[in-house]
Amino acid sequence: MESLSVFNATTSLSLFSSSLDHPKPQLSITPSSSSSSSHRPMPKLDVHCAAAAQAQSGKPKEAKLWGGRFEEGVTDAVERFTESISFDKALYKHDIMGSKAHASMLAKQGLITVEDRDSIHEGLTDIQRRIENGEFEWRTDREDVHMNIEAALTDLIGEAAKKLHTARSRNDQVLTDFRLWCRDAIDAILVQIKHLQVSLVRLAIKNEGLIVPGYTHLQRAQPVLLQHLLLAFVEQLERDAGRLLDCKERLNFCPLGACALAGTGLPIDRFMTSDALGFTAPMRNSIDAVSDRDFVLEFLSANSITAIHLSRLGEEWVLWASEEFGFITPSDAVSTGSSIMPQKKNPDPMELVRGKSARVVGDLVTLLMLCKGLPLAYNRDLQEDKEPVFDSVKTILGMLEVSAEFAQNITFNKERIQKALPAGHLDATTLADYLVNKGVPFRTSHDIVGRAVAICVPKSCQLQELSLDELRSINPVFDKDVYEFLGVENSVKKFRSYGSTGSECVATQLDHWVTKLELTKEA
Repeated sequence: MESLSVFNATTSLSLFSSSLDHPKPQLSITPSSSSSSSHRPMPKLDVHCAAAAQAQSGKPKEAKLWGGRFEEGVTDAVERFTESISFDKALYKHDIMGSKAHASMLAKQGLITVEDRDSIHEGLTDIQRRIENGEFEWRTDREDVHMNIEAALTDLIGEAAKKLHTARSRNDQVLTDFRLWCRDAIDAILVQIKHLQVSLVRLAIKNEGLIVPGYTHLQRAQPVLLQHLLLAFVEQLERDAGRLLDCKERLNFCPLGACALAGTGLPIDRFMTSDALGFTAPMRNSIDAVSDRDFVLEFLSANSITAIHLSRLGEEWVLWASEEFGFITPSDAVSTGSSIMPQKKNPDPMELVRGKSARVVGDLVTLLMLCKGLPLAYNRDLQEDKEPVFDSVKTILGMLEVSAEFAQNITFNKERIQKALPAGHLDATTLADYLVNKGVPFRTSHDIVGRAVAICVPKSCQLQELSLDELRSINPVFDKDVYEFLGVENSVKKFRSYGSTGSECVATQLDHWVTKLELTKEA
């Protein structure tokens, strides 16, 4: 069993492989009930293939909970094809949370007795304990997480369990579970985004004053402070976090009590269950509540944008680690080798970050196509909404984690960078600004500097190496103070606009992030 856990003050997240019957990656996100410093990885939740076992034993299949009007059971092929327990068992804790809240509401409204409620709560607690201890039998003939838990509860406490589904359909039940799961998944991703931001800011602090070439079109453009470039990624991650927070706010409405699609004639209190589960309010329209998946589309869209940002960071560092650039050296701890070329040291983690962005975007496209053209209200197609979400969350968490690891294990090759800086006439735009300050229109300044560069090219020299006479041969406006604008160090000093790469501007940006992320400026 493979297990990867990410923990914070409110959320425990475990990734684990599923059973031999269903070899798919599984993801369980579980709300933490305490702030204990020790955390156990979630157990492997094995799925028992009841169809195969019953075929071998010759025993009759268990009757479906919905089977009253049916005269015969589904075939083994149909059972295998329609089951979802192999992946939706990841929702077990949220399903139990929702069922406890629903039972409490039913008791308050007089639809079940207090004794029934207490029996249901105790039984669900015992089932959760058995699941987390690896003692629970997941059965494909019980189709999904909801019916597995309800059938097990009936086996455990008897008739009281049959009252739990009063004024509830699997349609609103699964969406309640799924919204709760996504809410916790967003919290887990936000923790990892902040972790990467902290790693990038600390990397910036360690490299104060280092100037690197800035690029447009992958061609040398202007000199920038490395801190400025690193903080650009921090800014992008902050917007990624903001999108997730916006998504969480919109998804935090409760579908429970919408039932199949039309609600119920029973006197339930949807506001009570909504409050108990930490939702903002019940969803206003019962048809909308069970039929739309826009909250997962928005979630996967936010993940996809994050993945694209991480892919761009990966590309930057893969390029910079190449012999052609040589700007960074990853440590052995975040590098891999070649099976045939002994000399190779590859930045594979960031290559995979770049590559895995494709599957995150693919998960979004899968959901978009799944939802396209579905009539209101619920359709069984929507069973397919969970695996892409589970995969997207697992993948984006891994991408964020390894990106932070990489940031903590790279060294910038200052000597190599400084040797590379003279190439490309990075101070050309600053020279144009010099002419603007002398009263020359910018378009004219642009032309003058272009002609100065044209003099440099055949001489293989830099602008600061041109004599004053050479510059004046182009335009007499040049004076000896021009050399205060030439060279990458002087060029960087001249930037002053808000948000620019000037030393004071970047220091202000860095101070902002040090304060926001609650860091110190100690490298």
